Amino acid sequence: MPKLFIVFFSVFFCSIVINQPILVKKTNIHGKVVGIMDGDTFKLLLSDSTTVKIRLANIDCPEKKQPFSTKAKQFVSNAIFNKNVTVQVLKKDRYRRLIANVFYGDSINLNHQLVENGLAWHYVKYSKDTILQSLEDKAKKDKLGLWQDPNSISPWQWRANKKEASRIKKLNKAKAK
Repeated sequence: MPKLFIVFFSVFFCSIVINQPILVKKTNIHGKVVGIMDGDTFKLLLSDSTTVKIRLANIDCPEKKQPFSTKAKQFVSNAIFNKNVTVQVLKKDRYRRLIANVFYGDSINLNHQLVENGLAWHYVKYSKDTILQSLEDKAKKDKLGLWQDPNSISPWQWRANKKEASRIKKLNKAKAK
């Protein structure tokens, strides 16, 4: 029994120390949206006057400076800013954001709406959601939003390209010295 306790404590302690994702029990919370960071992240004011960051699950909106980033953010703002929403929390990520499905109005799924309107990618690295995939496939077929560009770059690829360009720039600076 003591060995089991030590293993449990070690895993728990390491998850806190190295800031790894911490699973939370799937639960619904309610609050008022008080800030829109970008197309897939916003701030929620809870009834106890605390705010939490919410990151939409299973999707990825364009990054700032990418085409359709502003449109995705505006869509989210029009849909939920200053409104009460229901947040179905799935887990916490390493940045301590709550990863969630978000519902507004008459139980409209915001995550689905963004993909359906061509304002987000289905983030297949983290999701096997067949509904999101079919919504993305239809948006592509209909050339909605970001799918108007046949060479649109996913946010995860855009971030990787940016990181690589930064790495090369640092290497070239070091060589020039």
